[in-house]
Amino acid sequence: MGYVDMPKSNTGQCLVLLLSSQLLSVISQQGQVVYSSCQNLRGNFTIDSSYEVNLKSLISSLSSLPQNENGFYNVSVGETDDDKVNSLMLCRGDVKPIDCIRCIVIAGQEIRERCPNQREANIWYDHCMLRYSDRTILNTMETSPGYSVATDFDFPGEKDVWENMLTELLDGLMSRAAAGGQSKKFAVSKMNGSSLQTLYGLMQCTPEISERDCIDCLTWNIGRIPILCNEKLGCRQATVSCNLRYDTFRFYDLTAEEPTRELPPPAHLSSPPLPPLNERASDGNVFSVDEVKGVIFIVILIVGCIIFVIASCVVTLMIMRQKKNNRYNQNREDSLRYEFSAIRTATNNFSPQNELGQGGFGKVYQGVLNGKEVAVKRLSENGKQGEVQFKNEVMSMANLSHRNLVRLVGFSVEENERALIYEFLPNKSLDKFIFDKPLEWATRYNIIEGVARGILYLHQDCHARIIHRDLKPANVLLDKDMTPKVADFGLAKLFDESQISLLFTENPMGTEGYIAPEYREGQFSFKTDVYSFGVLVLEILSGKRMWKSKLGENGEDLIAYAKRMYKAKKPLKPEDSNLEIRDKEDILHCMNIGLGCVEKNPSDRPEMRHVVLMLEKNNGSQASEQRSGKGRKSRIHV
Repeated sequence: MGYVDMPKSNTGQCLVLLLSSQLLSVISQQGQVVYSSCQNLRGNFTIDSSYEVNLKSLISSLSSLPQNENGFYNVSVGETDDDKVNSLMLCRGDVKPIDCIRCIVIAGQEIRERCPNQREANIWYDHCMLRYSDRTILNTMETSPGYSVATDFDFPGEKDVWENMLTELLDGLMSRAAAGGQSKKFAVSKMNGSSLQTLYGLMQCTPEISERDCIDCLTWNIGRIPILCNEKLGCRQATVSCNLRYDTFRFYDLTAEEPTRELPPPAHLSSPPLPPLNERASDGNVFSVDEVKGVIFIVILIVGCIIFVIASCVVTLMIMRQKKNNRYNQNREDSLRYEFSAIRTATNNFSPQNELGQGGFGKVYQGVLNGKEVAVKRLSENGKQGEVQFKNEVMSMANLSHRNLVRLVGFSVEENERALIYEFLPNKSLDKFIFDKPLEWATRYNIIEGVARGILYLHQDCHARIIHRDLKPANVLLDKDMTPKVADFGLAKLFDESQISLLFTENPMGTEGYIAPEYREGQFSFKTDVYSFGVLVLEILSGKRMWKSKLGENGEDLIAYAKRMYKAKKPLKPEDSNLEIRDKEDILHCMNIGLGCVEKNPSDRPEMRHVVLMLEKNNGSQASEQRSGKGRKSRIHV
């Protein structure tokens, strides 16, 4: 059903709309799966393998889980990393313990049916969530996978009224849920507005993640509401680490609710009654011309006053909203900011023994901050570019959350000293592996797909669309499970969706070999990152560096060599023994994608969403078909 245009005065239609929304939501709660996700990226297990035996043991043991009021369980089965199954189960905070166990048992049985041989899977019911994986998932905040469900009905009143109600409700729920502690991060509430609607809301995080991670996760989900649930009466946003829901009926247990919160009713202006126009004058005649002019003047004066009051209210509301946003941004900044003395202590006063590497704007050090390993990037003091780099990275990274992006932990500013603090990734950067160490083909393919997903998030899914502009192996870091995470956003430019397509800069930056042809002339767009990604793919496939390789009999560069090899249907492969020839079709498929990405004309390159689609479908013939067509460019001078 599309948008419903409903007059505010028609109360009967409003009631029908609300009751229909409630009926649909009640039906969806009758034990049905809300969403499930089989993670093919993690690979499959074989029948009767140790992993399957451990998974069966885990599923069969769910019915014997002890009942607890928190509704959270963490169970692992297996001894070695190769066959160990790690699981998390979370019930909605208002669900009774006995109903929680029942939901988890049903979820365990259903997930085996839906994901029969995947090493990682997730399933959501109305009352519980269950996930398992062969990697560590405890104490890790993730915003993928997840789902969004919106009702079919729009809010029938004023948009500003709806936004005020929803913002007030969600802000209160987020702070309460995040502050719930290690036992339960859960909150429900309702908001009574001045019109017919009462809005009910719920937020919950898995309790083992930190308060900060809970806020980040919920903030990410809230940011998706305008995109996926804009002005809908009801919405669910859920990931594996947190979830939220709101609707116009109570969908949770009444005992979990806090006292009702009400928005103040809007002020109404009433004008004095005007005398009837057919009223006789004292001499028995109708109003004189002067009297009519007086009445018109009074009406104009009253209307003018009303317009003035409304305009004043609008301006005041905008100022209050801006102040609220400023307070949020300030609180956000305060939570990320650290004293520089703490950074010195964490890195042993920037000891050379702690140094991990050096980039264009400073050195990176390993350190321990608040008991956790971190990577500290100390920006160089020489030149204005270091300051611009710092500001860009903080702006870009602070609100980003994706499994294939490096997470910003904090920053520090003190006089001329500036530092960025990131999560520490033990396997360091991709260039340490694809050029120097042998990697299995499955690992290489997973890295290609993971980097593509990270760049797609920057281009399309984050709040402010981002062009990286310096994608290369050294800026792709690897965690302990070899999951790729895109790093180093100092060159990123942020702009809103109205600033689409082609931009200009007088100071092109980047790394030789990964710079698109148009970028050398000062022009860049999302397709600039696509070019760099294509070079990265060819390097991963071949194990050769783009900028210094002379390949074949004619001393060709990597792109020319890859084109010739692909035309001859010969797969690229690094000089190691771990890449097997039976993977020829997959390698040629990736070569086709990489070569499509390095086309000289930006309009001939595919968009990252098409790249991800081609990798998922594993159909190399789509590479040329999926490339975006030529379109009108809107030029923006920066």
